[in-house]
Amino acid sequence: MKFAIISDIHGNLPALQAVLADIARQGVDQTLNLGDILSGPLQPLETADLLMAHDFPTIRGNHERQLLALLDPPAGVIDPATSDGYAASQISAAQAAWLKALPVSLELDSDIWLYHGTPRSDLEYWLETAVPGFAQGNGPGVRAATPAEVAERMGSATHPVMLCGHTHVPRLVQCGGVLVVNPGSVGLPAFDDDHPYPHVVENGAPHARYALLEKTRHGWQVTFCAVPYDHLAQAQVAASRRFPDWAHALATGFMPRLAA
Repeated sequence: MKFAIISDIHGNLPALQAVLADIARQGVDQTLNLGDILSGPLQPLETADLLMAHDFPTIRGNHERQLLALLDPPAGVIDPATSDGYAASQISAAQAAWLKALPVSLELDSDIWLYHGTPRSDLEYWLETAVPGFAQGNGPGVRAATPAEVAERMGSATHPVMLCGHTHVPRLVQCGGVLVVNPGSVGLPAFDDDHPYPHVVENGAPHARYALLEKTRHGWQVTFCAVPYDHLAQAQVAASRRFPDWAHALATGFMPRLAA
């Protein structure tokens, strides 16, 4: 079996379309979706329609949970000036029901398990670690996780392949008998966050990312793919909806604070 792994689409329909077109040329047997599907100021409704039509094995990310919380009475007024709020204000009741029905994790077979963050939290970074120092100008405030950190976050899970998203960074780590793979983000190449410390994540290019996973006689082969698409048009959409940080990230692959 050959799998395509997608994650963190964030409502970026043209990026998703470009990735799916590339996947169609790869001889893939199944595409797997690791969540954070719609949140953002782009095309959440159209993205949901496309994914519902394909019916890929899909799990929820933290943004699905947060978006659904906004739609759950008595949540109050939805603020479309936030990423989750914009998506929540756009999607249909049928699309919200689809999100609500998604599992938080998924065992595909005896070899592969799907998570968004880690086995214990959809908000936890698995292959990266946020550290102090960004506010003082000491780097991006995030680094690659150590082998000990990767193992501790794994807990008792033992599947040969564990797939995760959330950090938007394409990476794989072999941890004992487990291969942990993050395919990167289809729709958002850079972002910032304040938890547990202020930091930025930047891939340095605006391409849409995904990964190919295939079992060979020597083990699991992983190929990271970076697909070009009309990212400048999407940056203009974000700018027109008053999301300047999104616009900069989509146009460049960097956050504006660190742009030279």
